[in-house]
Amino acid sequence: MTFKIAFIGAGSIGFTRGLLRDILSVSEFHNIEVAFTDINPKNLDMVTKLCQRDIDENNLNIKIQSTVNRREAFKNAKYIFSVVRVGGLEAFQYDIDIPLKYGIDQCVGDTLCAGGIMYGQRGIAEMLNICKDIREVADRECLLLNYANPMAMITWACNKYGGVKTIGLCHGVQGGHRQIAEVLGLKKHEVDIICAGINHQTWYIQVKHNGADMTDKLLHAFENHPEFSKTEKIRIDMLRRFGYYSTESNGHLSEYVPWYRKRQEDINDWIDLGSWINGETGGYLRVCTEGRNWFEMDFPNWIKEPVREYKEENRGEEHGSYILEALETGRVYRGHFNVVNIGIISNLPDDSIIEAPGYVDRNGISMPLVGELPLGCAAVCNASITVQRLSVEAAVHGDDNLLRQAMMMDPLVGAVCNPKEIDQLVDEMLVAQEQWLPQYQDAIVNAKKRLESGKSIQAKNNKGAARLKVKTIEEMAKNREAANKNAGESDKAKERPSAVK
Repeated sequence: MTFKIAFIGAGSIGFTRGLLRDILSVSEFHNIEVAFTDINPKNLDMVTKLCQRDIDENNLNIKIQSTVNRREAFKNAKYIFSVVRVGGLEAFQYDIDIPLKYGIDQCVGDTLCAGGIMYGQRGIAEMLNICKDIREVADRECLLLNYANPMAMITWACNKYGGVKTIGLCHGVQGGHRQIAEVLGLKKHEVDIICAGINHQTWYIQVKHNGADMTDKLLHAFENHPEFSKTEKIRIDMLRRFGYYSTESNGHLSEYVPWYRKRQEDINDWIDLGSWINGETGGYLRVCTEGRNWFEMDFPNWIKEPVREYKEENRGEEHGSYILEALETGRVYRGHFNVVNIGIISNLPDDSIIEAPGYVDRNGISMPLVGELPLGCAAVCNASITVQRLSVEAAVHGDDNLLRQAMMMDPLVGAVCNPKEIDQLVDEMLVAQEQWLPQYQDAIVNAKKRLESGKSIQAKNNKGAARLKVKTIEEMAKNREAANKNAGESDKAKERPSAVK
């Protein structure tokens, strides 16, 4: 069996190496073609060397095609994995720091809120160029498997405007599934779930064990769990008020709704600093920065360490390899995928990107009808979908008026800022990120004039309710195992330290 796969943004060590291990653990895939592409030649070279060493030591006759020319990488590719971060950590820093000046305190800032909206403006503009290349040089049936955030916005734009069949993939459902099993005192495989909603706001609308509904037992179980009762306060409060557990972590969820991070003095009542994912200000930016710094410094040691063995028992939980296996071999796979709704969830818009259960085999990806979400859950999702739609249209058309509307409609931004503050926030973010926003050329000229007029509103200049310093290389070296995991894992919160006592 032979076909070509390509990774764009392949310099992302966390996703690329793990996904390649998963794919090449499938015995039928030992003769496929593999291509890596990235705009950063240094990172691309390091990741290619690591992955090629893994391949060689597993006795496979595959030579990675590694190139900064993405069209060469895409040529004849049947499957393309997108793990890009447009603007890198430099732009990510703006996504966190500029909104913080106006009191918008984000933990992650890559899906919704001010940071997620701007991440979408950068990502969509470039993903549409990427889609053009895919249409022109890849296999005509090419499937784009998108791991990049903001998941819903990018998947929406690629399907609607990019002309490339795109499916969005995330590991959030698996993480919450593990938690539910743990609080119920069961193994993950003993708990059957149906999870539906939108990416990072997906709800476990059915939880069963041996056919018995366990949903009503979850609140008591989470409230009395020694760890989650401290680290997942927001998720538990949402479970208490809406009746269903949400996929996303305490920190992620806190910035998608208007209630938990709108006042600086209240934030620490809802979060925990045992792990960044529990709500730390700018937490994801910090761990990504530490991971990049560590990988670049410690690479000579990585190349000497044991390789990753391509064995079935070593495969991770990311959906990508299982989708390819099902499509190519016919072995059925069930997962949760981000796709265009078209009636799957009847009380969410048909054009939105929903996350729901799906099945894959040789016939393709099939999405069963879910029906209606519970009303409260649907209301939370619909608020986010409004922001996503405005953000997608703003990014595609370079319309800064739609961008401002998206910011105003965002639950947390709207809870913290008034319209004049939002206008100035948008101006600042457009100007700061000019190099990644070619579609906003005219709007940026006008934004600069307004900012230079001397009539600016005084920003709040918040420092963050719970911000920690980026660790130095010397500090990370005290625990090399933890530093390696942070740099090398796609899910940087799978293993979480205990709650702060």
